[in-house]
Parts: sequence; structure tokens; C-alpha cells
Amino acid sequence: MPAPFIDVLQGQGISAPFPIQAATLPDTLGGRDVLARGKTGSGKTLAFSIPVVARIASGNRAPGKPRALVLAPTRELATQISAVIEPLATACRLKVTTIFGGVSQHRQVQALSAGVDIVVACPGRLEDLLKQRHLTLDAVQICVLDEADHMADLGFLPVVTRLLAATPSSGQRLLFSATLDNDVDKLVKRFLHNPAEHSVDSVDSPVAAMTHHVFTVSGPDAKRDLVNTLASGTGRRILFMRTKHQAKRLAQQLNQSGIPSVDLHGNLSQGARDRNLAAFSNGEARVLVATDVAARGVHVDDVTLVVHVDPPAEHKAYLHRSGRTARAGGAGDVVTVVLPEQRRDVTQLLRKAAITATPQQVTAHSDEVKTLVGEIAPYVKPAPAQKVTGSPAANNQRGQRQQRHRGGAEGRPARAPRRSGNGQRSTRRAGSASPK
Repeated sequence: MPAPFIDVLQGQGISAPFPIQAATLPDTLGGRDVLARGKTGSGKTLAFSIPVVARIASGNRAPGKPRALVLAPTRELATQISAVIEPLATACRLKVTTIFGGVSQHRQVQALSAGVDIVVACPGRLEDLLKQRHLTLDAVQICVLDEADHMADLGFLPVVTRLLAATPSSGQRLLFSATLDNDVDKLVKRFLHNPAEHSVDSVDSPVAAMTHHVFTVSGPDAKRDLVNTLASGTGRRILFMRTKHQAKRLAQQLNQSGIPSVDLHGNLSQGARDRNLAAFSNGEARVLVATDVAARGVHVDDVTLVVHVDPPAEHKAYLHRSGRTARAGGAGDVVTVVLPEQRRDVTQLLRKAAITATPQQVTAHSDEVKTLVGEIAPYVKPAPAQKVTGSPAANNQRGQRQQRHRGGAEGRPARAPRRSGNGQRSTRRAGSASPK
């Protein structure tokens, strides 16, 4: 371990490695390719951040020629990876920049032109900038692919394959993924050379401190009251919904009930997403209401409770959502709220996820619920709604101009022009649905 890193980690209160760090660091610092599998919240970001910085600690910086590359599936995850790498990089006088879509590329291009050592990027925007020749990847000495299975779920593997192919085959490559399905194994076979394999998934894993609960309710009204009670505690909690509209509406309802809440979903601008995440991280909001688009990207410490207000469609989404609690050695609870007509589907979901939890019929006033919620936080008077200035037409035109200026959402395939039935030009994202 480089000496400057020890000072940085001790300054953050980190004195001993988590299992995935202890398992992978000897190989990654030794220059080997590594394939690592571990549960969410196991400390993998730091596990690859240390070798990324160590590998390029010496050397010269050049415009548009990063020497280290980290690929991540979402804007939030890319931003939070950068936050972990930054202190280590600063100790070695290295520059880091983050690249993702949904915002103007101007500042990203400026940073690349000024010279950066480490790029943390989402695949779509990075490929756009590569095609525009704002950077090349032929100087990359170490490349990390984080949450490769989620890349596959989002349809990014073709883009990821092209990006990895643009890096030198002699470089070191680290791949972190919960599973090797959905063609992730093809990436491993093509781009990793004799990798050291590590799987950290034992009963001693930090995520073993996660406790699962299944609360069944009699109907929609009982569900609404239960969710309001679950959200009313003092600790941080994340509530997951199926759709953007439902997430926005629930956050509004909780705020009106005196529970400071923010929402996170695909309809928000990058600025709004950043503000809401910051409010949740700094304690201004105790509750984050999110859709699955945020399940992989939210890495906030001390989340004590995750609530599946709407059970997810498949078991991997359940595990990814649940992984927002019990992170980095902490403990946490996960609640799935189940309506009568959802019981069979949820039973199958939990079986596939290898989760054992006995369903409990509850109301908002049940002892099991009160024990889980703990101390009720004080009522917070909701802030008055902000008025929109200007005419609706002007505001709509302004929003359209801003959206065109920002470009498409992070990481999604580029917009392709097409003709509608009346001959007019229209655009849509090829091969992707609107994010929730």
C-alpha cells in the first residue's frame, strides 16, 4: 500500500480492509487482471480505487489522454466513484474528471483538453466524446468496469465492448460484477487475461447484517398508512416505487405529512438529481423516494431502512434495491409491502433471491412496525411550493432548449432521427425505454 494512501484512509477513519479489499488488493496492486464478485455494499469501490491511482501515480499528464478509466452504468454511481478516488488522486497530484450525459458536454471537454489522469465515465457520453475526438483511450494503463451486470441489464454491453477495445490490450483490467450472466462472461473471456478471481459472499460479509421483513396489508388504504409510518422514523430511509409518477407523488405526500422527502427518477434534470441527493446525504431530507433507475447509483452511508413500497418485477432488482442499506459493515432493515394480490409473486421473488422472511399481516399500528420504525422524528412544516415565473409557453420553450443543449440522458444510446407516419422528423432512443 503506497504510504500517501495510508494517511488518506486513516484520515477517513479506515484502519482495516473489508473482505473484498483484502482479497483483491494483493492481485490488483501486483498488476494482475481481476474478476471480482461480491454483494452490494461490500466496499468494492475503494477496492479498485486504490490500484487505479497506484498504477498511474508516476507519469506525465497529456491533454485528451487519460491513463486510467473507470466505467459505471449511472450518473450517480460515476459521481460517487469519483468522490472515493479524488482524495487518493489528490495525494498523488493526479486529476480526475467525471463524464456522463444529461448535461452539457462543454465542461467535460474543457477538463479533457486541460489534461486529466483518471476518467470516471458512463459509456454513452464517453463514446460520444471519443467519436468527436475530444480524447483517445490509447494511453489507458488500467481500466475498471464496475457493475458489469447492470451495464448488461441496461443494454450497454455493445458500447462497453467498443470502449474496451479502444484501450491497449496490454493494460490492466478489473471487472466487478454481482453475476456473470447476460453476456458479462463474454467480456471476461475477451478482455481479461488470466484473471485472478475473487468472490466475497460468505456469512461473514458485511451485508449479512441486513434483516428482511415482509409486511402484508389488507388493501391500498392500509398500505398508504403503513408506508407513511415506515417513513416517519429518525434515520435515513429509501422507499422504492415502480414508476416516476408514483415516486414524485409519494415524495410530495410525505412532505405534506411533515416528513422531509426528495424523489429520484429519470424525469429529473441532472441539477435536480444532484440537489435531491445532496439533501438526502446531508440530512436535510430523511427520505429518498426512488425508482429502479437509482437503485444502483445511490451510495449513501447510514441508510437504516429500505422499503419496497412496490415490489420489483424480478429478484435481481430486489437485491440491488436492498443493497442501499447495510453498507460498509453497517446494519440495516429491508421491508417489502405486499397487497393480497401480490403474495404469490413476492413469494416467488424472494425464493429466487434466496431470501428467507416470514410474511406478517400488519397495520401501521402493529408492534412489529413500531419496533422497526423506532423513534418518530419531529414534524417538519412543508416548504411552500415555488411559483414558476413566465408564461407556460415560454417556460416550455425554455425547457425544450435546455434539453437540446444538455443532450440525451446518461449512458443511453444516442438519439437516432426517424420519420413518423406524417413524414415529420422525430427522435427516440434506439433500443431503450424511458427510464423510470
